[in-house]
Amino acid sequence: MNRPNLIILVLFYSRHGSTRKLAEFIAQGIESVSGCDARLRTVPAVSTVAEATAPAVPDEGAPYVELDDLRECAAIAVGSPTRFGNMASAMKYFWDGTSAEWLSGTLAGKPACVFTSTGSLHGGQESTLLSMMIPLLHHGLMILGLPYTHPELMTTSSGGSPYGASHWSGLDGKKPITDDEKRLAVALGRRLAETAVRMQGM
Repeated sequence: MNRPNLIILVLFYSRHGSTRKLAEFIAQGIESVSGCDARLRTVPAVSTVAEATAPAVPDEGAPYVELDDLRECAAIAVGSPTRFGNMASAMKYFWDGTSAEWLSGTLAGKPACVFTSTGSLHGGQESTLLSMMIPLLHHGLMILGLPYTHPELMTTSSGGSPYGASHWSGLDGKKPITDDEKRLAVALGRRLAETAVRMQGM
């Protein structure tokens, strides 16, 4: 009997497209592993205007995440642009609404990784990656980084960190993802999927 493929959730928030592109490369790495399917999901923007509401379905791109996505996934990659060295409020708002899943242990024991994009080279890539790990650790997820067996970590002059994949998008958000950044994002997705497969005994 064939087992269904593992669902690996790639959950991201992207304002100008850089974090979304990283998410797509991570998904590429996930789907390079036999028995794994990437599921891309996003979160709605948070408005400072109390009356503002987001449409039920995004105009384009990945659908909004639902709590069932957390229950159904075997692993999760979480990505956000940097906001003053921290994750964006939209991503934080989503995690603030997952108390029931935290209490029930929905995500406990599943592998996870994080990724980010920043406008400035030293604008908080690593602190953003670390801040995204905090709610994941509270949920009992097991955090994966990138080992230095990836030579790009020693040679990159753009994004890339042992804490997770990253991209330096420039102040206008238009810098393309470099070859090093792409390879590290794909490698992170592949590592996440391979870990999920091993943990499922496949």
